[in-house]
Amino acid sequence: MSTPHVVVVMGVAGTGKTTIGPLLAAALGVPYAEGDDFHPPANIAKMTAGTPLDDADRWPWLDAIGAWAHGRAGLGGVVSSSALKRGYRDRLRAAAPDAVFLHLTGDRALIERRMSRRTGHFMPTALLDSQFVALQPLADDEAGVPVDVSGTPEEITERAVAALRRLRN
Repeated sequence: MSTPHVVVVMGVAGTGKTTIGPLLAAALGVPYAEGDDFHPPANIAKMTAGTPLDDADRWPWLDAIGAWAHGRAGLGGVVSSSALKRGYRDRLRAAAPDAVFLHLTGDRALIERRMSRRTGHFMPTALLDSQFVALQPLADDEAGVPVDVSGTPEEITERAVAALRRLRN
């Protein structure tokens, strides 16, 4: 990428958004914002209880992420957000039209294994199926790239940087 863009690291829970996001931001020399930090307490409580969020829960969260991305326009940044549905990505793009999406993808079994190993996270493995049901992969007309999450965080980040460079060149 030749100019600073805001990159939204997206994907289902457990794909490594919180791990890859900061590594990607460091590689690109821009700040990172953790998307989970934009959730209101009611959303965290709902997910902790094992209840999937609905669209009404997500709109304020997406608007807060969009506001951050808008503020980084022309400066660059990386922010994580599941952004599972096209409508969610459209809402983020409405606030930050130049945002690009990095879709972390992977085999369900690998993602479930990774989720089951993490501690202290509010998202239970039981909600993984609802994430895959809701997922609408990037369409051809959306600015973004998919990147497989197999391998080490460093390998995934290298693939992500390379894919983003190809996207804008």
